[in-house]
Amino acid sequence: MLFAYWFRAAISVLLFALSIYQFVDGEIGNGIFVLLIALVVLVTVWLNEMMIFTFLAVRKGDFAKARKRLDMMNKPEWLVAFQRAYWYYLDGMIKSQSGELTKAETSFKRAIKLGLYMSHDKAMAKLSLAGIAASKRRKREALNWLNEAKKDDDKKMLADQIKMMKQQLSRI
Repeated sequence: MLFAYWFRAAISVLLFALSIYQFVDGEIGNGIFVLLIALVVLVTVWLNEMMIFTFLAVRKGDFAKARKRLDMMNKPEWLVAFQRAYWYYLDGMIKSQSGELTKAETSFKRAIKLGLYMSHDKAMAKLSLAGIAASKRRKREALNWLNEAKKDDDKKMLADQIKMMKQQLSRI
């Protein structure tokens, strides 16, 4: 996996050098085209395609396929920091669906600590932590996670789920 990052970075540097050569040689159109290709290759250094495929599998509800794809990235410490956060986020979602709540809780906390990029992902992770805490009968902790999730849910995408969770917590 680490080799793939360095290989992509080296290819993008070589393409960038080729584009500069094309500009110097007077082939402006070719230089622009090669520069665009170099930028696309460089972007793939930070965007891991297996992470995208894992998100798609989770979105479809195919958690077995998502686990298989996530396991292909067996060394999350080699990922860029925000990718590592999303690796733990996906790991937590998969583990919570399979009933491994303690391990899911650890993964969600790591994802939040590493820094999820989007606020609704932070809110979803905190809502999941609230659900895990509620299932373990830790009402105060669940309420704290719910309040944090409500703060992070700036577009009110999870408002109904947060309201439902508060109603369920009132019964505990």
